[in-house]
Amino acid sequence: MAASSPAFEAPAADLATSRVARRFPYLLAGLSSLVGASVALPLIYLAIRAIQGGTAPWESFLRMRTLETLVATSVLAIAVTAAAVTISLPLAWLFARTDLPRRRAWLVLTMLPLAIPSYVAGFAVIAGLGPRGFIQQFLETFFGMGGVPGLTGFPGALFTLTVISFPYVLITTTVALNRIDPAFEEAARSLGTGPWRTFFSVVVPQLRPGLTAGALLVALYTLSDFGAVSLMRFNSFTQVIYTQYQASFDRSLAALLSLLLVMLTVGVLVLERRTRGRARFHRATAGTPPRRRVTSLGRWRWPALAYCGAVVAMALLIPIGTLVYWSVRGAGAEAAHVNMWAAAGNSALASGLAGLAAVAAALPVAAFAARYRQRLSSVLEGVVYSGYALPGVVLALSLVFFAANYAPIVYQSLFLLVFAYVVRFLPEAFGAIRASFLQVSPRLEESARAVGRGRLAVVRTITLPLIRPGILAGGALVFLTAMKELPATLLLGPTGFPTLATQIWSATDEGFFAAAGPAALLLVALASLPMIFLFPRIQDSR
Repeated sequence: MAASSPAFEAPAADLATSRVARRFPYLLAGLSSLVGASVALPLIYLAIRAIQGGTAPWESFLRMRTLETLVATSVLAIAVTAAAVTISLPLAWLFARTDLPRRRAWLVLTMLPLAIPSYVAGFAVIAGLGPRGFIQQFLETFFGMGGVPGLTGFPGALFTLTVISFPYVLITTTVALNRIDPAFEEAARSLGTGPWRTFFSVVVPQLRPGLTAGALLVALYTLSDFGAVSLMRFNSFTQVIYTQYQASFDRSLAALLSLLLVMLTVGVLVLERRTRGRARFHRATAGTPPRRRVTSLGRWRWPALAYCGAVVAMALLIPIGTLVYWSVRGAGAEAAHVNMWAAAGNSALASGLAGLAAVAAALPVAAFAARYRQRLSSVLEGVVYSGYALPGVVLALSLVFFAANYAPIVYQSLFLLVFAYVVRFLPEAFGAIRASFLQVSPRLEESARAVGRGRLAVVRTITLPLIRPGILAGGALVFLTAMKELPATLLLGPTGFPTLATQIWSATDEGFFAAAGPAALLLVALASLPMIFLFPRIQDSR
């Protein structure tokens, strides 16, 4: 089967791909390089700080338990990524290929954990599953189960980060699954291959663009997270970096640690590129693919519903239940509610602008990386992902440095805040759009050019409609993650520009959980808007 299936040949065998490769896209490369140069500003800042520090930071760097922290952080990232893929792959198949009842509702519910900030999720897990949490107290009161271990440390960080990050894999995998040509599955089934073998030998290999794009986002999210690992008392790299920034006036050592985190990101990118390989994932021939069959679950409908319910209960009900509890207790704080609505408007404005800007910036880089596999495109791809691995405070401080010294007109402006969001979350839009590009055959574009269509007309009438699911998914991801970003918002937000993230953090930092509850619930509600209106359309895209 593999030998006869053109979907797994090297791209060099594709005539259209080779024709495209001979004409170097100078405009596309120029736009991509401009985006890469903008995203590289934090890396330049870190290099300057590291050089200015002299040899003293290097000596402290070598004396620290750097290797131990590096290994612990890497193990956590691998474990969270593996768990996220394990949870998401069955869900994506249920949503895209079966007659699961209320699948649109289940799709939205399983996406909602993305709207929950890691520090809110960590607090909810501790309040529910930690030592002396309300679940612990319930088990002890009604079942006499005292002394049940609390969910903290590595297990707590693994659980918390998995339940709030697995939707990254679910989104990109569902989009990829909807784009797969069903002809390959039909061919395998006609040769007598069973459904399970067909799924793992034909479908899963073609899901690599979506799976790897989502898994990469989960891994980088884990590497850069501070809120959850801090609350769980897990010693990760980001926690060490934050401590160094707070405890020392000289930030050279923190810059070195951040550069090491960037090197770890490069290692993750190399692994992702090797996993992706050089296979192509589009149809070898032009034309409309046959409509796929919807699998009837039959008696497996109830186990499938139970699985979806268990995932939603772990990822959504525990944190939302905790927020509802504190919201009820803080129902009388009217002044806080007035400020909350103003903060909600600011959050929606900044996040919406960031989503649009990130999609615009990601489009040329994704097209360049998917269509032209060259050294320049590989370097730009690595630079794009570097911002996602940096802690938010490092990114914010680097932009403060450049704005104060070279562009004071944008200092403490909405433009600088939106720019920080784009640099931080550009990989989310890039990964989803690139996965869609990889599943669009270049033959379609070349055929249109051969009959006299102009380049812009081809992009407008053929390429953009085909990659629309990736564009919608990428923009929605940036919108909801920018809304809950905290460190960059605290340091770069304009004066008198409160957001829901800063309001939640101020309340929880001072112990006013009753005031933080309503703002956190409103943040989840706003961040869920793109999932409610866009993701069902993404699911049904063909």
